[in-house]
Amino acid sequence: MAVARQTEKNSDDMQNMPGMDQKQMPGMQTDENGRMNMHPETFLEEIVHHGASGTSAEPNSTPVPMLMTVKSNWALMFHANVFVMDEQQSSQRGHDKFFSTNWFMGMAQHKLGPGTFTTRMMLSLEPATISERQYPLLFQQGETAFGKPIADGQHPHDFFMELAALYDLKLGEKSLLSFYFAPMGDPAIGPTSYPHRASAAENPVGSLGHHQEDSTHIADDVVTVGLTYGITRIEASGFHGREPDEFRWDLDQGKIDSWSTRLTIQPGKNCSGQYSYARITSPEALFAGEDQERMTASVMYNRPLRDGNWASTMLWGRTRSLQDNSVFDSYLLESTVRFRTRNYAWTRIENVERSNELLVGENPLPPNFREQPIGRVQAYTFGYDHDIDLIPNVASAIGAQFTTYGVADVLKPIYGSHPVGFTIFVRFRPFSGKER
Repeated sequence: MAVARQTEKNSDDMQNMPGMDQKQMPGMQTDENGRMNMHPETFLEEIVHHGASGTSAEPNSTPVPMLMTVKSNWALMFHANVFVMDEQQSSQRGHDKFFSTNWFMGMAQHKLGPGTFTTRMMLSLEPATISERQYPLLFQQGETAFGKPIADGQHPHDFFMELAALYDLKLGEKSLLSFYFAPMGDPAIGPTSYPHRASAAENPVGSLGHHQEDSTHIADDVVTVGLTYGITRIEASGFHGREPDEFRWDLDQGKIDSWSTRLTIQPGKNCSGQYSYARITSPEALFAGEDQERMTASVMYNRPLRDGNWASTMLWGRTRSLQDNSVFDSYLLESTVRFRTRNYAWTRIENVERSNELLVGENPLPPNFREQPIGRVQAYTFGYDHDIDLIPNVASAIGAQFTTYGVADVLKPIYGSHPVGFTIFVRFRPFSGKER
């Protein structure tokens, strides 16, 4: 009876929240503990839901595993994804390592005046769970470790991945004005970043095209304004362009010196597309005098299944140096299907331009070094995991994934013709109701 009374109270409170009228209540699921998951019915509701990274949006039907409850008219949500893994790689550039990738996000929403106020904090323990300031990822490059360029590795996330306040003001039945302020946050560039994309939710490592596609998802001093009408949204952001430094435990600060704009279209509950353009000032510490132009375009498709879900993303990203006009393109196709409730299978296929930094490896860059494209690398990843649910309301899985690579001719003497990587892991993710 106590659980029933709490569920009824939570439902009453949620009806008083912005956008939660009786008409929309069927889109919400309540479990036996009164925790709730909301499926937005419209694009405007998807934006106010803020289930993706920054101010980005996935298709309305995309599941967002979380714990959710209501306290004193505040909707409280908690998301997380934790992988503990062992990585094994071939080739003379490959490494083996035991480490963890992870993030944790708390969010609170409340009706404030005529709109909805949201505050969000996302943290990562990767500065502690990834030693030597990087984990193995063949052909990955970008940022530094101990003052040298990272080659064949991915840097950890910052402890503070996001500290943000958001306000959404409904101007009419089909229009919404949104504001986003974040000392650390995600400006309007690209699609939902890879740690939060449903199509990448089971893949424990970053994408090779990360620095052409969504590396700005952790940026300093972000201010974003967005206007939505019907199925269309236009946003503009100002932010500090430098990537986070190697000390991952603090908050970096800097003046707003970069900008971006993004157009998002949601033609239906299962589909979302975006195009974004940015001018980024001095993103890389090793090339402090180089500014970049970045463009991305993506399409996301999500299809709910009986006892499962199927989420896919097609993504193109490009960076162009404004100093010497060097262009780096990346292409990504990833897809994750959940079937028979507890089973997941996924793939990530990439085709990315790599630079001559890989020839230098982990050594200091020589004097007057100029970064230039040297050829393309393809990565083909396939994985599977299965939930065993050892802890209540935590989806606990054991899984593995395998990656094989196509190597540009200039890189074959270093990497060999067919390097591979293999990962085994356990994954933990809180959930409630039927959302996993």
